[in-house]
Amino acid sequence: MTSTFPDVSISTDRLVLRPLEEADVPSLTEMMRDELVAAWTTVPVPYRDADAREFILRRAPSVRTEGEGIVFAVTEFLTQRLVGLVQLGRTDWGLLATEAGYVTAPWARGEGYASEAVLALAQWLFGDQKFERLELRTAADNTAAQQVAQKLGCISEGVLRNAWIARTRTEDGGWAEIRTDLLVWSLLPEDLDGIPEQLADAGGYAPYPDWLHSPR
Repeated sequence: MTSTFPDVSISTDRLVLRPLEEADVPSLTEMMRDELVAAWTTVPVPYRDADAREFILRRAPSVRTEGEGIVFAVTEFLTQRLVGLVQLGRTDWGLLATEAGYVTAPWARGEGYASEAVLALAQWLFGDQKFERLELRTAADNTAAQQVAQKLGCISEGVLRNAWIARTRTEDGGWAEIRTDLLVWSLLPEDLDGIPEQLADAGGYAPYPDWLHSPR
């Protein structure tokens, strides 16, 4: 029998991590059309409303129901605006290990939202779900993604050479695929000791010992 994550929402002082909804289609489409998202992820280019609707209504729910992981929309608590996505995937239920991925909307960068969202996800994963390992993989030149891993106290474990295909702009305005290395990071429950307080001091937001989750 396949194990699955529960259908929940997670709240922090500034954010709500919740399942995607059909009303998110316009915001998700706009976010995924950003050049940095296109460069570092495998999203279709160009990204259309139909792609967003397919992901929201079919792909994202199946990630959870098939035991692969779970996808959360990251929204601002006060405005409810979509500011990113966080996702767990490649989940090994025997090892209690999984991999996190994250995307931040261009209109929400520089606010520490990615670190805050992944921290809340890690606290829920380790505390409520009793997992023992969270892994992150970042492209060698994706410094923003690497900064998130470093802020969370992740340990760099090594390099997977030529393990990812990124995209770069061509002279004619199109896209070309380029091979790149992946940096592997890990986070264990004990690695989070003191991290919420450090992030609060650096970013001006409160730590999350009181994160919430509730069935939907």
